[in-house]
Amino acid sequence: MITREYYQRGAPDPVLETELVLRLVRRHAPDAREMTRVDESGGEARTYYVDEGLVLKVQRPPQLRSWTSLEKEVRFLRQIAQDDPTLPVPRVLGYGREGSVEYTCMTRLPGDAAIRTPIPDVARRDTLKALGRVIRRVHTVQQAPLRESGLFPEEYTPEDLRISVAEDILDFAQRIEEKGKAWPISVTAEELSQKVVARVPSEALPVALHTNPGPTHTFVDRSTGHFTGLIDFGDAYIGHPVFDLWQWGDPADREAVLAGYLESGPTDERFWTMWDVAQVISDLRAIVRDRPFQARCAEDLAELVARW
Repeated sequence: MITREYYQRGAPDPVLETELVLRLVRRHAPDAREMTRVDESGGEARTYYVDEGLVLKVQRPPQLRSWTSLEKEVRFLRQIAQDDPTLPVPRVLGYGREGSVEYTCMTRLPGDAAIRTPIPDVARRDTLKALGRVIRRVHTVQQAPLRESGLFPEEYTPEDLRISVAEDILDFAQRIEEKGKAWPISVTAEELSQKVVARVPSEALPVALHTNPGPTHTFVDRSTGHFTGLIDFGDAYIGHPVFDLWQWGDPADREAVLAGYLESGPTDERFWTMWDVAQVISDLRAIVRDRPFQARCAEDLAELVARW
């Protein structure tokens, strides 16, 4: 299974000089004029904004993970540009290395991340449905070239997933207990784990996933909250489609993303059994993290178990 550990925690993490940023960008956008800001989100990458519509993205060495790759993101985005050029995702202008610096030069989407730009209630469902429609289109790009690139790890085997799901549920249960909170449903964590593991289908329909199309990577208009695009494909892997649909913790948000995903056509029974599995994990994660909607997640979890 994919490991998510950072393995260069003590590595130097310098911010690039403006002159170097502009030199790299101008290799691919000769008319670039000035660096406007550095985005210090604290994540795996650091991005340098140039002019109004350009981004230079570099991997932060202490945040490097074995499954995070700028080269992989470039491969994914170029496949999307070839197969579905109207998708609202960044366009790669260039990729390369300068000494120890690996970089991607790309276009910048309008708006800002939803995590920094609250979505008004009036726009929320439409925005999340638009995201779901884009995720479905991402899942329909040609898969063979991505697999054959050797850049996309494949996490999904039924046995791997059963192990991972069981471990997640028991870990969440322990953390809930450590916080002194009540277990939210009538069945025990062990019983829940058994019920959920039994629902993992023996066959999969894996695709290349974005991995985390949640509030951090979903861009919206700063004034209206309307969806403007999806960024950051560097953690992509081959897995079950539902794992691109569970990053919004509120059950109502997840339902809206799902509604948009399904607009272009139905799925099969294997999708729905895995959808239930993903909802359990998402609900428990929200409860552990004390999210404002954790009461709704507890209700959702109880309703799921009651149906089985």
